[in-house]
Amino acid sequence: MKGTKERIALALPTIGKTLGRTNIHSLPRLVKVVVSSGTGRAKDKHRNAHVADRLAKITGQKASPRAAKTSIASFKLREGEIIGYAVTLRGARMYGFLDKLIHAALPRTKDFKGVPSTGIDEAGNLTLGIKEHVIFPETADEEQKDIFGLAVTIVTTAKNRAEARLLFDAMGIPFKKTTPAR
Repeated sequence: MKGTKERIALALPTIGKTLGRTNIHSLPRLVKVVVSSGTGRAKDKHRNAHVADRLAKITGQKASPRAAKTSIASFKLREGEIIGYAVTLRGARMYGFLDKLIHAALPRTKDFKGVPSTGIDEAGNLTLGIKEHVIFPETADEEQKDIFGLAVTIVTTAKNRAEARLLFDAMGIPFKKTTPAR
């Protein structure tokens, strides 16, 4: 089985023909992958440490804390309190994480029917919401009480949704099959 990086490299000539471009540097590429998770209550230090530890295990890189930008009195939230964690992956770690996500984690998702293509935004980036972090192989042995969700954003240089869809198809992301209207 070829990795994500090799599959993209093999698909570039086909993507170039489809888009009508001969310069390979003008074709869409991956820039980075951002994995983030909110921790909920800012006061719960145990949960903050748990989320940071699990994100580090899943991505292979230490998670950086994200602070609240504004105070919200009704949520008892103060500016500067830690309310989430994020990891930005580039290079070899990015491709390794994408291989793990596509081939190991997504197939383990309960009732998985494919990634919705509506997750691709106008700028050509794909955002996936994952409800349970335990779909990743590194966290399979932990107890089931502290399960949290996370967001995975795949940032590309694509100029629109169509270019991004070509790149994501070349990567092997399993999109939902659309059924024709009857």
